[in-house]
Amino acid sequence: MRNQPTAEEILGGIRGRGAVESPGTRFEKLRVEIDWGAMEEIQANDPEGGGPLLRKTVYYRDDSQSIISTNDSPDLGFDASLNPYRGCEHGCAYCYARPYHEYLGFNAGVDFESKIMVKEKAAELLERELSARNWQPKVLACSGVTDCYQPVERELRITRSCLEVLARFRNPVGIITKNALVTRDKDPLAELASIGAAYVHLSITSLDRDLARVLEPRASGPESRLRAIRELTEAGIPVGVSAAPMIPGLNDHEIPAILNAAAEHGAVGAFYTAVRLPHGVADLFSGWLERHFPDRKERVLGRIREMRGGKLNDGRFGERMRGSGPIADGIRQLFEVSRRRAGLDRPRLPLNTLAFRRPGEMQLELGI
Repeated sequence: MRNQPTAEEILGGIRGRGAVESPGTRFEKLRVEIDWGAMEEIQANDPEGGGPLLRKTVYYRDDSQSIISTNDSPDLGFDASLNPYRGCEHGCAYCYARPYHEYLGFNAGVDFESKIMVKEKAAELLERELSARNWQPKVLACSGVTDCYQPVERELRITRSCLEVLARFRNPVGIITKNALVTRDKDPLAELASIGAAYVHLSITSLDRDLARVLEPRASGPESRLRAIRELTEAGIPVGVSAAPMIPGLNDHEIPAILNAAAEHGAVGAFYTAVRLPHGVADLFSGWLERHFPDRKERVLGRIREMRGGKLNDGRFGERMRGSGPIADGIRQLFEVSRRRAGLDRPRLPLNTLAFRRPGEMQLELGI
């Protein structure tokens, strides 16, 4: 028999999840409210000690007929991306991508991290799109609204299959992840890096193990991410650190330590973004602060509002990634000084698109 969950676990969170709420979506007129008092009673009387709150992850087949998404946002460093999954089991409390799940009929809370859409045919779709005569080689960002190395990738290897396709076509790719599993795929990444067509960013938001555990509950720990930077670097793959998001009053003071640690492990570049809380993420993050850092909640939310014109989110281009005002300026200055001192401010060459070849064309060139 499993141990009975405590009332604190019931009311304060599901073990291993960033969110416990199941809020309605922006598109619903009716919604279900959880009666937490009733849930506590159900848990206490459940002989198995489980009950409905012990939410397991469920995977659904995503039959999308294309894999490359495009955008024209001036705030992003890429205009094309591929996402092998939708939703993310890492469960980061602050994740700006949570509202995308609402378009699927799921909620941005616990559904986002426990109901994962899997694009089983991602590699097949990618090969078809790269083979098209109208495809112009460009950098593909992997991912953008999910983490391509979330836990299930260890078993499904969908991201791995996509990288193998990219290596065959020699199409450049940029990866950003919180999972040290990326080191498993250092062979196709190194093959692309040898022609200047691959770059990896490890996202590190905190070096504090306890903070990282509740902020990003199912992602790799900070030590593992630092080791991943070293392992990829030793394989000849350029690696940067993404200090993102910076949350004023919670982790922004760690910027110098994060950048120094990344540089010591071989990183060659760095960037940051400020936390942004679109749509229902603001309430989810506020609830997360109340559960884990009630003493800091109002200070953190107050500083976010100062960066966002009195609101918890400002979605305007030019503002949403960094914010504005004295607090935003202070974070920017701290980052710039820390990046320079860590030697991570050197300009990076753009990834190479000139080596792109369709496999059939390569055979013709060789006279096969």
